[in-house]
Amino acid sequence: MSATLLDRMSENQRTPATWRCLPARLRVLYITTHARTGGWLAEAFAADSASRVLLEEAAAGAAGLARLRDETFDAVLISHEPGELDALDLIEGYRAGGAGDPIVVLGAQSEQEMAVLCYEVGADGYVCVHTTTTRNLIWVVARAIERHRLLRDNERLNLAEQTRLAREHDEAGHLLRQQRALLGEVERLRGEGLSSSGLPDVDTFLPAELIAHYRELLRTYVIMGSGNLACELKRLAELLISAGLTSAQVMQLHLHVLEELLHGLGERSTRHVITRADLLVMELMMHLAEGYRERYRQRAHPPLQRMLPAFE
Repeated sequence: MSATLLDRMSENQRTPATWRCLPARLRVLYITTHARTGGWLAEAFAADSASRVLLEEAAAGAAGLARLRDETFDAVLISHEPGELDALDLIEGYRAGGAGDPIVVLGAQSEQEMAVLCYEVGADGYVCVHTTTTRNLIWVVARAIERHRLLRDNERLNLAEQTRLAREHDEAGHLLRQQRALLGEVERLRGEGLSSSGLPDVDTFLPAELIAHYRELLRTYVIMGSGNLACELKRLAELLISAGLTSAQVMQLHLHVLEELLHGLGERSTRHVITRADLLVMELMMHLAEGYRERYRQRAHPPLQRMLPAFE
């Protein structure tokens, strides 16, 4: 098992530029049997200067597990010796116990025979010592280490993304509660009757068709932005003015529809929706204020009927 790998050390003496992609230093735990020590493997690694491999041994699975529990290694090599050391059972037990180290199996069987079996129990690779080289073994170990690093990074990114989304949902809920409290205070100061929730229900003063229309308008605004819906918002403001709605009632409509939209997002981001919704209601309020100002101007300064010159 060791002779073939040692015989191939001469193939590993070239120094291509791609060596810089390999880790400069690796601390590796080699789990083997009492009868087969890892001197041959340490000698093979020492003969290849592509990467400095610090090889430490553990005899049998229990000793290996104890080393992994107490120390940190870049990777683990396990010798598969049928009848003496079953690497498949050992890896399966390691993974079930929570071991997350990169693991590569060394064996005498062909890769076609063993690779899939090793992957299925949680190994990161299998190397047949009769057909490999030291350089190839180093690369297999390095790729296994890289894979686990990427998995850890991805897990951290996913956790950070979940935390960010949860924070956004909390912020959105807090903002909506503040806006509803503000509306409730405005209604209280006006002395209008309130529902049991503290604000009049939208369904009591607006038809379902108008609510549905605003819902579609908000969804479109979130996707397209303000530039494409300016005329539509102006027409909506004119309709709301004709219906005699107050700014508080329009804001109540907006919050009602926005809450529905945010609830439908589930675990997706809310920041973009909140930002676009704020822009929409701001633009709508500007049209509303301008419309009411124009109506007030017309009432304060109604047009005068002038007499024809001959009848003055």
